Amino acid sequence: MSAGESAARRPRLDDVAAAVGVSPATVSLVLRGVAGPSAATRERVLEAASQLGYRPDRAASLLASRRSRLVGVVMDIANPFHTQLVQDVQDAAERHGYDLVLSTLTRSRDEQRAVETLLDSRCEALILIGPQAPAEQLAELDRQLPVVAVGRPLPAAKVDVVRAADDEGVVLAVEHLIGLGHRDITYVDGGRGAIPLLRRHGYQRAMRAHGLGEQVRVIRGGNTEESGALAARGVLDTGPAPTAMLTFNDRAAMGLLDALIRAGVDVPGAVSVVGYDDSPFSRLAHVDLTTVSQNTPELTEHAMAAVVERLDGGRTEPREVVVRPRLMVRGTTTPPPG
Repeated sequence: MSAGESAARRPRLDDVAAAVGVSPATVSLVLRGVAGPSAATRERVLEAASQLGYRPDRAASLLASRRSRLVGVVMDIANPFHTQLVQDVQDAAERHGYDLVLSTLTRSRDEQRAVETLLDSRCEALILIGPQAPAEQLAELDRQLPVVAVGRPLPAAKVDVVRAADDEGVVLAVEHLIGLGHRDITYVDGGRGAIPLLRRHGYQRAMRAHGLGEQVRVIRGGNTEESGALAARGVLDTGPAPTAMLTFNDRAAMGLLDALIRAGVDVPGAVSVVGYDDSPFSRLAHVDLTTVSQNTPELTEHAMAAVVERLDGGRTEPREVVVRPRLMVRGTTTPPPG
């Protein structure tokens, strides 16, 4: 291959074979690490491939095998917890020999459009983080390709589900606060949906189990920073603040913290705060938020295992995997004042 030809196109398998004086099949065996060629031949092939700048054409190889080995992931670009999940699922995908295609939810781009983009990209399976579509619609989608729903319980849907035990996570948080001596514990709700329902029930169950049924107080909230700020202002405007507050997620906790601090309330001296999700910002030194971890490495490993079982293992029946959450105690919780 002349210098002009080298500049005109990328080196091919045949070029490496010609440079070494072996067959293309031998070069392929060496580059794939398959037994057969001698150690000397392997060394010559690898040296020639390096000198020529040869890189395997992954797209052509996958096209020939009629596999894309691509897994589509739908995520909310504004949700830092989704970002953490995607980082972990990328690691899990690489361990199983797959790659990811991301499709995001934004203010102008809904879940259906995000899914359609992944279908057009020849993804072999989908991992949907906190999907909002009805169970019937998800089941219909699963008839086209394997679908794994992460985070959302779907007892009636015929899709794989991997989720944390959200009610147990809130129970851990309530028991932590009670162990510190708190009794006046308020919960900032996450709105409608299966996940907010589970977390709300976890709070109510834990309070009642410790004889604090009359202290149960659930106030309206949501999953954004603004919802947490509104909850804080509402509590402060209606009388003395509780000694501890739990929020539906870390984003709401951030808004709650901001509003309390702006109002001159000492956190955690006067009010302890607990979030949920263990988002990356919760670990920052100036935030140091006590929160509940959904154990994202385990969630995403189970999600990718479900994909592999469907695509490579032949499993057809859907299943649910429930991961145990963990409490992450940091600097926003302390015993109540006095």
